[in-house]
Amino acid sequence: MDWLSDLIWHDGRFLGIEWSAWKVLGWIGNAVFFSRFFVQWYATEKKKRVVVPTAFWWLSLTGSILLLIYSLRQRDSVFIFAYAFTWIPYIRNLMIHHKHKEAHLDCPGCGEVCPPNANFCSACGVRLTVAEQEGKV
Repeated sequence: MDWLSDLIWHDGRFLGIEWSAWKVLGWIGNAVFFSRFFVQWYATEKKKRVVVPTAFWWLSLTGSILLLIYSLRQRDSVFIFAYAFTWIPYIRNLMIHHKHKEAHLDCPGCGEVCPPNANFCSACGVRLTVAEQEGKV
């Protein structure tokens, strides 16, 4: 059983890694960035269609910023370049999502959120009035 403990903790290293606060930051960035795939997968399975939820973009942004900070600290040019510009589409997608969400209409009949410019609620069939459409767009 000593081989197992040597594998996990050996020469002051956990899993063979020399840990520091920067190494922890890098691993947290990796974990956050990786977790976005589970969020997207879950949302897609739940709706039975491809869905990219807002949480995916927030996790992408947070993880890539943490990894950029870590790579700057490590002074690894390949790693720096890999994350230097990824935040741009993540922020843009969050802006588009916010704008698109504000444009949706609330159905007065059932409260369902309806797409912009819809004439009828897809859930209950109630006609959406022009005033509702103009007030939201």
